[in-house]
Amino acid sequence: MKENLEILVEAVQGDRKKVFARYGQKPSKALGERTIRWILRILGGTTVGITVLIIYILVSDAYGFFQEVSFIDFITGTRWEPFGYDKKFGVLPLLSGTLMIAFGASAVAIPFGLGTAIYLTQYAPAWFREIATPVVEILGGIPTVVYGYFALVTVTPILKMLFGEDTVQVFNAMSASIVVGISILPMVSSLSSDSLRVVPVSIKNAGYALGMSRFHVVTKIIIPAAISGIIASFILAFARAVGETMAVTLAAGATPTTTWDYLQGIQTMTAFIVQISLGDASAGSIEYFTRYAIGLTLFVLTFGFNFLATRIVRRFREVYQ
Repeated sequence: MKENLEILVEAVQGDRKKVFARYGQKPSKALGERTIRWILRILGGTTVGITVLIIYILVSDAYGFFQEVSFIDFITGTRWEPFGYDKKFGVLPLLSGTLMIAFGASAVAIPFGLGTAIYLTQYAPAWFREIATPVVEILGGIPTVVYGYFALVTVTPILKMLFGEDTVQVFNAMSASIVVGISILPMVSSLSSDSLRVVPVSIKNAGYALGMSRFHVVTKIIIPAAISGIIASFILAFARAVGETMAVTLAAGATPTTTWDYLQGIQTMTAFIVQISLGDASAGSIEYFTRYAIGLTLFVLTFGFNFLATRIVRRFREVYQ
C-alpha cells in the first residue's frame, strides 16, 4: 500500500517519466496497441453509422409520405383515419394519446421513483438497501408485453370497481399509464440514486453541524445539490414513456382521439406503427409510408427530450473539489 501511494505521489508531483515509461511520447506502434485502436474505431464508427442509417431510412421514406400529404395538415390535423376512401392524416390524435401516456406514467414513476431513491440512499440500512435495490431494478427488466396483459387482467378490473363498469372501457389510457409508470420507475430511481450518492459527505455533515435534522439536510441540501441529475432522470423517463410500445398497444386500445379522458381508449404513435406493421398496408402505398412519418416524428420527440436532459445536466451540474 505504501509503495502504491509513493508511486501515485511521484506520478502527480514528480517526474512522470519515472512512473509512465511512454509519458509525453507518441502512441505506441506495437501490433497489439494498433489492433486495439482499430477495434475501438470500428466499434465507434459502427455505432455512429447505424444511427445515421436509421435517420436516413426514416427521412427518405417519410419524404415519400410528405409528397402526398401536406406537412402542415399532418402536424395540425385533428383526425387520423389512414384507411378507407376519405383518408385523414392529422397526427394530433396520435400525439395526444402518446403525451397522455407519458404524462400519466410520469405521474406514477416520478414520485415513487424519487421517493425510493431518497429512502434507499439516505434512510435505509445497508442490508435492506442491498436487497431492495435489485428488486426495484427487476421491474425494468420485465417484458412490456407482460405489463400490457397485467393492465388488462388486473389494473382495468380494479379501475372498473372504482369508477364503474360503464365508465371505464376495457382498453383505457389510465391502466396503460399505470403499468408504463411502473416499468419506468427503476430508471427514475436508479438515476436519481446515482445523483444523490455523489453529493459529498462533507456537505451533509456541514448541515448536521448547524443543527439541521436529517429531513432538512435531505430536502434543503442533498436534493438541491443533486437536482440536475434528478431532473435529467425525469426527462429521460418521460422520453422512455413516449417510446413505449407493447404495453400501450395491449392496454390503451386503437382509437385515435384528442379527448383527454384517461378512462377511455386511445392510440399512441407506437401503437399505430404496430398496427400498420401487421400487413394491412401494401408496400409503396400511402398507408405504408405513414409508419415512417410517425417514426420520424417519434424520433424527433425522443431526441428533443434526450437533448434537453443533456443540456440540463451540463447547465446545472455541481462540480465538487
